[in-house]
Amino acid sequence: MGLIWFLLIGLLAGFLAGKIMKGRGFGLLGNIIVGIIGAVLGGFLFRIIGLQETSLLGSLATATVGAVVLLFLIGIISGKR
Repeated sequence: MGLIWFLLIGLLAGFLAGKIMKGRGFGLLGNIIVGIIGAVLGGFLFRIIGLQETSLLGSLATATVGAVVLLFLIGIISGKR
């Protein structure tokens, strides 16, 4: 069941990040991948500043922030800022 929640949070985080970054979503599978990578990146960034998620909503927020940062970096690298 944990894997299903992880994938659902990844999907939702990728979707939200795509909306926040003005339509830079990548479809269903792409959003899951962006959300999962964003969750790892967000967790790393939050640990650096001393924050830690403690709930499902915190996990979603962490993953979404990480996914937004990831999409921002992808935009810079691809030149589509």
